Amino acid sequence: MGDNPQKETNTEVDGQDTIARYTAKDSVFCDLFRDKKYLLQLYQALHPEDTETTEKDLTDITIRNVLTDGIYNDVGFRNKDKVIILTEAQSTWSMNILIRMLLYLAETYHNYFRMKDADLYSSTKVSLPEAELYIVFVGKRANQPEYITLSEEFFQGKKCSVEIKAKVLYGGEGKDIISQYVEFSKVYTEQVKRHGYTREAVLETIRICKDKDVLAEYLKSKEGEAISIMMALFDEEYIQRAYWKRVVNETTEAVTEAVTKEVTKAVTEAVTKEVTKEVTDAMTKEAAEKEKRSARKLYQKGVSIGDIAEASEVPVETVKQWLEL
Repeated sequence: MGDNPQKETNTEVDGQDTIARYTAKDSVFCDLFRDKKYLLQLYQALHPEDTETTEKDLTDITIRNVLTDGIYNDVGFRNKDKVIILTEAQSTWSMNILIRMLLYLAETYHNYFRMKDADLYSSTKVSLPEAELYIVFVGKRANQPEYITLSEEFFQGKKCSVEIKAKVLYGGEGKDIISQYVEFSKVYTEQVKRHGYTREAVLETIRICKDKDVLAEYLKSKEGEAISIMMALFDEEYIQRAYWKRVVNETTEAVTEAVTKEVTKAVTEAVTKEVTKEVTDAMTKEAAEKEKRSARKLYQKGVSIGDIAEASEVPVETVKQWLEL
């Protein structure tokens, strides 16, 4: 969801190497709307006609998966039991967002029915909150549409059993919270181009936005937190990479150990078999030579071939071969 990194530059913060998050804009977006005050402003920007809704009417239903790799979205909230609103910040254009929003919506409804203890197998029709889907786009608008739909983008406009329709929000010249966030994102993108993914880019973004009165209240009240949010010491991406690296390493070690053990066993068995064969052959050969020498001595002493064969428990012809007769 964030921009792809173009440059990485390390700086020192409290003695630790740190770089600006590649997902800094998304991180601010999520943190901003966890605050009910700004969440209400978001709702009011989407529904300016509603002047009665208050902060207490809004419930955060954002899907978060901290410890697993399940789906999660940027911001989701419910206005009482009437409307579900899912918003997703995007800086690069991709129609795949429609598929992700379909999954977000299904998971959100699932959580809602579970919270309500709704019996979906009952003959009584359950109450289904209306869903409103929005995408906040912070990249260049160009000729991008106001609405995008699953059927149009993936099924050539054909009517199908599954449909998703999302309104794309690009911000504007006004001072509503959405326009401010879009402007903040553009400032940050520009500063990253100038300074790379560094602390300087973050600090300059905050300074410029405060001067331009863009999310100024939020940035002033939580400047220290905003910097931490945008910087990456041991951020989620690092933790996830480290986790999977550890899993891969542990798996590799386990496989290597198992393979080594199996190979060692196979090699040992093969070597043991070969050595055993060689030893056995050598012993057999030595025994045969001993028999030959004994046969020759007996023959020289006048013992008959028949008696030698009987004593050695071998055929007469074998004794003759020993004596080379």
